Amino acid sequence: MGEEMLEALLNAVPLPALAIDGSERIVAANAEALTLIGQQARGRNYVTMLRQPAMLDAIEATLQDGRARTTQYLGNDGAQDTTFRVSVRAVPGVGQRRAGVALLSFEDITHLEQTSQMRRDFVANASHELRTPLTALMGFIETLRGPARNDPAAAERFLDIMQDEAARMNRLVGDLMSLNRVEGDERVRPTETVVLNDVLDSTLRTLRTLAGEAHVTLEPAFGDAVVQMNGDADQLKQVFTNLIENAIKYGGAGGKVTVRMTQSAREPALRAPGVRVQIIDYGPGIDPQHLPRLTERFYRVDDHRSRALGGTGLGLAIVKHIINRHRGRLRVESDLGQGATFTVILPVRESNPVTSG
Repeated sequence: MGEEMLEALLNAVPLPALAIDGSERIVAANAEALTLIGQQARGRNYVTMLRQPAMLDAIEATLQDGRARTTQYLGNDGAQDTTFRVSVRAVPGVGQRRAGVALLSFEDITHLEQTSQMRRDFVANASHELRTPLTALMGFIETLRGPARNDPAAAERFLDIMQDEAARMNRLVGDLMSLNRVEGDERVRPTETVVLNDVLDSTLRTLRTLAGEAHVTLEPAFGDAVVQMNGDADQLKQVFTNLIENAIKYGGAGGKVTVRMTQSAREPALRAPGVRVQIIDYGPGIDPQHLPRLTERFYRVDDHRSRALGGTGLGLAIVKHIINRHRGRLRVESDLGQGATFTVILPVRESNPVTSG
């Protein structure tokens, strides 16, 4: 088989693929491989084009003993780092020298590496979040057994702090369990009939005490229409509780939080009938640089303030997964000093009466 035929065969392969002969030249490569390693690769020595030690060792060994090997090739597509699993196989009797070639095929496993990295980051972050209150508890226990053994005032103060730290761990574990549940349910579309007005009314009643303590007025603006949809009432209440509670805690300096609901016969974000629920605060706002990362696990705009207010860093991640389960969208708009608007866009039944907002 000549190099032209080999080239034709490689062009039929949907993955990046190339062939290296015994003289260490790249004798054939398909278009995908040339895009990956360089358009000038044909005829060049593979060492000058690939340059990654583990990969070079695998190719050299396969050319020598004919045994198949697997290695990795690390690259960058201009937007992100990429990882390829490379299969190196010997094909005897191919090429002008008839001594055979090493055939390389590149499988993109970037998404698998990213998932693995996300899992490692999640474990590391969760461990860190738990370690902080645990370390505090251990320190206070040691103090109570030692220097503060006979100091009732100190003991009372330390016990209060220990209770706060234990409550923080309990919230974190609860949010971790909740996140695990909503991720597991994300592909299962809800079938229960929910009246969204009732969910919002119930949420606002629950949060009125918190709003009063923060001197924040909750301003509902729902209109007269009754909005029905397929949903999970408990999960939807969890979404709106989280968003309104955040607005009270972080945006409450404006003295008011508006909860507005509007419907549309055709919601552009869904290309179907939909409803928008906007949670609007008039506080200090959020720097736009933070907006794309708000729903990441454990991401906090103000880490110290979030911890002080009892945040676990998981609330908006849970919100995102619940909204995804309901086939909805989450939009966040904010500028420093201009407050923040969190918009939940959800599909509704076509029979709902439509009001404009």
